[in-house]
Amino acid sequence: MTTITPYRPAVQAGRDGFGQLLRAEWTKFRTVRGWLIGLGVAAVVTVLLGVLTGGSNDIACATGPGSPVKHGRACLPPPPPTAPGGQPVRDAFYFVHQPLAGNGSLTARVTSLTGRYAAGQGPYPQLTTPGLQPWSKGGIIIKTGTKPGSRYAAMLVTGSHGVRMQDNFTQDSAGLPGLVSAVSPRWLRLTRDGDTITGYDSADGAHWNLVGTAHLTGLPATVQAGLFAASPDHTVINQNFGGGESGTSDPSQATAVLDRVSLAGSAGGAWTGTQVGGGAAAAAPGRFQRAGDAFTVTGSGDIAPVPPGDGNGLGPNITIERNLAGAFAGLIAIAVVAALFITAEYRRGLIRTTLTASPRRGRVLAAKAIVVAAVTFMAGLAAAVVAVAAGNHLAAAKGFYLYPVTGLTEVRVVAGTAALLAVGAVFALGMGALLRRSAVAVTAVIVAIVLPYILVVASILPVGTADWVLRLTPAAGFAIQQSVPAYPQVYGLYTPNGGFFPLSPWAGFAVLCAWAAAALGLAAYRLRRRDA
Repeated sequence: MTTITPYRPAVQAGRDGFGQLLRAEWTKFRTVRGWLIGLGVAAVVTVLLGVLTGGSNDIACATGPGSPVKHGRACLPPPPPTAPGGQPVRDAFYFVHQPLAGNGSLTARVTSLTGRYAAGQGPYPQLTTPGLQPWSKGGIIIKTGTKPGSRYAAMLVTGSHGVRMQDNFTQDSAGLPGLVSAVSPRWLRLTRDGDTITGYDSADGAHWNLVGTAHLTGLPATVQAGLFAASPDHTVINQNFGGGESGTSDPSQATAVLDRVSLAGSAGGAWTGTQVGGGAAAAAPGRFQRAGDAFTVTGSGDIAPVPPGDGNGLGPNITIERNLAGAFAGLIAIAVVAALFITAEYRRGLIRTTLTASPRRGRVLAAKAIVVAAVTFMAGLAAAVVAVAAGNHLAAAKGFYLYPVTGLTEVRVVAGTAALLAVGAVFALGMGALLRRSAVAVTAVIVAIVLPYILVVASILPVGTADWVLRLTPAAGFAIQQSVPAYPQVYGLYTPNGGFFPLSPWAGFAVLCAWAAAALGLAAYRLRRRDA
C-alpha cells in the first residue's frame, strides 16, 4: 500500500507569511515603472518648488535717488543680538542697575505701570497717545551685563498679562494675574544661588509665591542687578478681505514706579541708568528718577525673541521649512501613485488573484500600506534633504537671513516632511481601497489635504475658519514643518502664511495619522465585508 503525504506549503501562516506578503507587494511596486516614475516626479517637484519658494529672489536696495544699487548682504541690517540658544532677539530697555557680587537677592514693589505710544506720526513721532501695550513691562532683572543678548532672569509686571518671570528671552512663566496699581501693588523678588535664579511674587510682601527658576549656565561672579522698563511697538493688525493680515507699528514707552527697593549682596556703588540696546531710544529715550527707595523708570524696546517674517528688523529672512513648501505639490503625485497601488488591481481584476493567494484580506492591505509608506518615506527624505541643503545654500548666496534652529529641530522638520508624505500616501491608499476608483480617490485626497492647505496659506479663508481647518482636516499634518514656535510673550502675525499653525507640530501630525488610520480601517472593513 502506497502512502501519499499531503503537500504542505513551505510558508506557514503567521509572521513568516506576512514577510512573504510584504516581499510580494514590494515586487509588485518596483516592477511597475510608472509608479517609480511617479515617486521620482514627487521628489523633483518637492525640491524645485521648495527652492523656488525659498530664497530664490534677488535682494536689491538703494540709499537714495541716483545712488548705486546694492545687492545681497549689503542690503541687510546689522546682525541682531542672539539669545544663548542662538535665536535672534530684541534686547533694548532702560536699565537702572548696580553690581551684585556673588549670591544675593533683589526685592521691589511695583505700584504703577503706565504707557504712551505714537499713532502714525512719521519717523520722529511724539508719544502723545496714552495706553499700555499688552507686553509693556517693568520690574526687576539680574543680567550678565549690559551687552544686548546677554543672559538674564527677570520678574516683571505687564500691560495685560499679569506678573511674569522671563529668562534668556524664550522662557516665560506666569505669576499673579491682574493689573498693578497703588491699591493693588505687586511685590517682586529675585534670588541668586550660583547659576540659579529663582523668582517670587507677592500681593502683600509677606506671603511669597514661587513663580519660576532659571538656570543661567556660566553666570559670572559679579552680575548687574536692578530695575527696568520696556515697551514693544504699538502694533495694529488689520484683517483684509478673505483673511489676509497686515500690521502697522509705532514706538511706545512704559513707565514703572517701584519702591521698597532692596538689594542684598550688592558690591556697592550708586544706581546707574543705562540704555541697553538701540533703536527704540532714538524715538523714546529712557530715563529714571529716584526719591529715597522709590524709583520711576521709563523705557522703550523689548526683551524678547524675534519671530521670522516681514517687518521684524531682520531684513529678508526665511526659515528652513520655506525650502519644503513644494511638499504639498509632491503629495499630489504621491497620492496618485498610492491610490493606483490598490485601484489598478481592481481595474484589471488582479485583486482576486491577490486575495486568493492571501485570503486574510486585512493583511494584504496592511502589507500594501507598509510598502507604500516605506518607499514614500525614503523618497521624501531624500527630497527634503536636498531641498533644505540647496535652499539654504541659495538663500545664503542671495543674502537672505536664515532663521537659526537647533539641529534636533532641523531633523524633525526634514524627517517630519518625509513622514508627512508617507502618511499621506497611506491615506491615499486607504481611500483607493475604500472607493476603488483612482480618480475619485485622488480627488478625495486633494480635497482633504492639499486644498485646505492652499486655501489657508493663500489667506483665502478668514483667520478663525482657517485655524479650525488646520485643526480638524488632514492638512493639520503640515504643522510638522513648523520650525519656530509662536512665542506667547511676543505679539505678532502668527499665521500659516508665515509658517505658524494652530496645533503643535506633533499634534498636527497626529491629526493626519488619525485620518490615515480611519481611512485604512474603513477600507479593511469594506474589504472583509464585500467581495473584491
